Amino acid sequence: MSRAKIILIVIVGLFIILQLIPLNQTNPPVIQDASAPSDIKLILKTSCYDCHSNETEWPWYSRIAPGSFLITRDVVEGRKHLNFSEFSDMDTFDSTDIADEILEVLEEGKMPIIPYLLLHPGASLSDSQTKALMGWANTLYSE
Repeated sequence: MSRAKIILIVIVGLFIILQLIPLNQTNPPVIQDASAPSDIKLILKTSCYDCHSNETEWPWYSRIAPGSFLITRDVVEGRKHLNFSEFSDMDTFDSTDIADEILEVLEEGKMPIIPYLLLHPGASLSDSQTKALMGWANTLYSE
């Protein structure tokens, strides 16, 4: 058997083995959704909820390794930083921190992340959507 054939068999074998590694791609229950005007809620659902809520839509490609590892990691990390499905657990200090973080990532253009936008081009934020989200984030200071 040629060296190239052996390498191909090993790669295919590793790919198959990777598919057997279980990942937790579940959505915990929504404790309390973030209260926001309907236009803001639509922007959040379109551009943020897949990584920052318990309402993640797991597309077919999110179940195929090695991409499944990256997507699952991004959702877990996203929920850790900000979870719109657990807004009832926030006190005034938390809402101020969240407002600061939302404003920072919007001002710096860090969200949504580029890999997500490559697969979800409709999630890209326009300037008017960014301004609307920033205005909403500023209201979190008074909650």
